[in-house]
Amino acid sequence: MKLGFITSILEDFTYEEMIDFASEHGFECVEVASWKKEKAERRYAGVSHIDAERVLGDDSYAAHISGYAKEKNVEISALAYYPNVMDADRNKGEAAVEHLKNVILASAKLNVNMVTTFIGRDQTKTVEENLLLVKKVWEPVIRLAEENGVKIAIENCPMLFGPDQWPGGQNLMMTPAVWRKVFEILDSDCLGINYDPSHFVWQMIDPIRPIYEFKDKIFHVHYKDIKLYPERLNDCGIMAYPLDFMSPKIPGLGDVDWGRYVSALTDIGYNGYSCIEIEDKAFESSREMIEKALVLSQRYLRQYVI
Repeated sequence: MKLGFITSILEDFTYEEMIDFASEHGFECVEVASWKKEKAERRYAGVSHIDAERVLGDDSYAAHISGYAKEKNVEISALAYYPNVMDADRNKGEAAVEHLKNVILASAKLNVNMVTTFIGRDQTKTVEENLLLVKKVWEPVIRLAEENGVKIAIENCPMLFGPDQWPGGQNLMMTPAVWRKVFEILDSDCLGINYDPSHFVWQMIDPIRPIYEFKDKIFHVHYKDIKLYPERLNDCGIMAYPLDFMSPKIPGLGDVDWGRYVSALTDIGYNGYSCIEIEDKAFESSREMIEKALVLSQRYLRQYVI
């Protein structure tokens, strides 16, 4: 496995500064944030270290993106864009689909051939209604990915944290039960999973067992931890906003058993990209603390990933 990080946390870095940081600290890959340049509606969104539209229209820019990473011996694991393409506001959803298509095409042009994203969800509709919407929204996207040899890895984050995502959340592919249904509806070798064990911990799902069932669908993996607060959970219960009883942490400071996780990945022969995701508010007070979060996470994970 190659160890890297998703670049959203380095929001204030240029592409070159981000690649330099990865290179100087011995990271082997980066999952590069590739949002459309616009005002972000949530934390970690709206970061754009690679401009997908510019990649498609400017060959010299595309060559620079690829060449600079190669010069610094850092691989681009994927172009990352995590919107809600199934938003109840179809103008927003369709705009997200159009940018996602450009990210897919940019990933192909850069010979990255991987895009990490969400499947999305209309949070006002039931799971069954959303499964019908999946087919309508995603079939053209999957067809474009197939035509261009790009894999799409869907992260299993429910995107349900507070009142803005209540009820339902904004990403349908949050459980193994839903994965099976989506993979039946969208039967494509180009569609798979960006596996993040932390989201299973707070849903009270075994974060290890699905690795074995879905071994052929795991295209990319994340390292992010989650800390549960039992005293809060006892007070508010699992029907509360999830952030009322848990918080994201850097790897090693939460409840994920990272030895079991990496062991399971080696069991299935996974040897692809694995990226640290930083969403720990304890490490966001300054640029120095953000950098420290990445370095500490790497230091901890090197006992498993070398």
